[in-house]
Amino acid sequence: MTANKTEQKDKTEQAVRTAQAIQEERLSTSFTPELADNIAIIDALLGKSTDVQQREFRLCGNPQFPGFCFFVDGLADTLIVEAILKALIVFGEDLHRNPAAIPTAEDLRTTLLVNASAKTSTGMREGIAAIMSGDTLVLVQGMKEAIIVSSKGWKDRGVEEPSSENNVRGPRDGFTESIRTNTAHVRRRIKDPQLRLDAMVIGTRSQTDINIAYIKDIVKVGLVEEVKRRLSSIQIDAILESGYIEELIEDAPLSPFNTIQSTERPDKVASALLEGRVAIFIDNTPVVLIVPTFFWQFIQAPDDYYNRYWVGSFFRSVRYLALIISLVLPSIYVMLVSFHHEMIPTALALTIASGREVVPFPVLLEALMLEIAFELMREAGLRMPKPIGQAVSIVGSLIIGQAAVQAGLVSPFMVIVVAITEISSFAIPSYSSSLALRIFRFPLLIASGVFGLLGFATVFFALLLHALSIRSFGESYLAPASPFRPADQRDTLLRMPIWMMNDRPDFAKDTKRQGEHQMPKQTPKGG
Repeated sequence: MTANKTEQKDKTEQAVRTAQAIQEERLSTSFTPELADNIAIIDALLGKSTDVQQREFRLCGNPQFPGFCFFVDGLADTLIVEAILKALIVFGEDLHRNPAAIPTAEDLRTTLLVNASAKTSTGMREGIAAIMSGDTLVLVQGMKEAIIVSSKGWKDRGVEEPSSENNVRGPRDGFTESIRTNTAHVRRRIKDPQLRLDAMVIGTRSQTDINIAYIKDIVKVGLVEEVKRRLSSIQIDAILESGYIEELIEDAPLSPFNTIQSTERPDKVASALLEGRVAIFIDNTPVVLIVPTFFWQFIQAPDDYYNRYWVGSFFRSVRYLALIISLVLPSIYVMLVSFHHEMIPTALALTIASGREVVPFPVLLEALMLEIAFELMREAGLRMPKPIGQAVSIVGSLIIGQAAVQAGLVSPFMVIVVAITEISSFAIPSYSSSLALRIFRFPLLIASGVFGLLGFATVFFALLLHALSIRSFGESYLAPASPFRPADQRDTLLRMPIWMMNDRPDFAKDTKRQGEHQMPKQTPKGG
């Protein structure tokens, strides 16, 4: 039985490889003057898909020159296709005067299709890729080349503010699933001719468009080449979201830390480009990737720069405090209650002890139960329909927490500690970074509950050493703190005034951002 299954599997794999070889051979062919041959190959490659439309026409109404155009219904704008057909059928006086002359693809492109973005092609592979991308492929009897006319026109989601990156002051636009719309958002903000967009296609089946954005005279030396090298090494059948790219090009694939920044905000991407970084746009997703990335960027928010520097610095400090609380507060509480009672003030220790009199579980198990319960409620609220999900996450937390305390399963003080921890995690602007902190919280909690201060210190410093060892596209993950760069400290823990941030990060090619001595001065009285 096993031998038969193996033999059948081998036959199936051989049939698949044969079919793929035939497909590749057809794609490698060139267009011929015989229209019927070209149509037969295209039909064999695309099959009889209902959305692949074929329109027959007579070039300039001349029956000697029959033609076909191919496009995908839903990807191509039908109004543009109709305009193309009208230009090919109605116009063309020169061809009417000399009906015996066989036209060339270049003649049609330069005379009949002058108002459209068109190009000629000789290869079947390029023609099929154009059809699948929403363009229109035009074939005419007697022509050795095809004409590819731009006709993309699918429906896009409207521009909205990103729900995961809210801000109080600043732009309200966000990226969409259209790569060209997304690059246009950045072009509106940076009108510098040095802003470059290099195109790539990744995915043997999805043929996903990728754009690499950078400012040529600012970007870090060698960074663009490294990004292209990593992207070109990807061999995969489909790219459905930016997360595929992120996992395949990151520096530390086994680490919970994010070494690539993702964002839905055009202003964030523009700011990163102006600092010498590279942005990777992926079609069909509103998320753009930014490299290199540093840990401190996940704590920064757009509001830091749109409000006055005192306000930005204060709230950035609050977010750093939230980061520390969300990472270590439950671990410290469990460590102190389990092993180091002498470090707790007497009055507080008595309060904690009175609350734990009826709790039958060790403090570590109590903390793990509450943490898991809160994670379950958060995940349930995220996956459920939005109006119901909010009610589940808020009401569920209150009811379950109160019921657990009344039942004597957990102490009131533990509920407060876990609630403050969960609230603090929401203060971190980057959702992906908060996920990593939620993961790190559990090994810290277990080590603290089993080994006390020794376990907490061991795991904490192991995480710190791990972060120190990570790099992001050649840059230290904890830079500019390690290695310490004095010039870059003006926008790390605190946000200095804009008139003091004269230089870009050290890795940029052009480090000069603005002129010196721009601090505003009060106008003298009567001046």
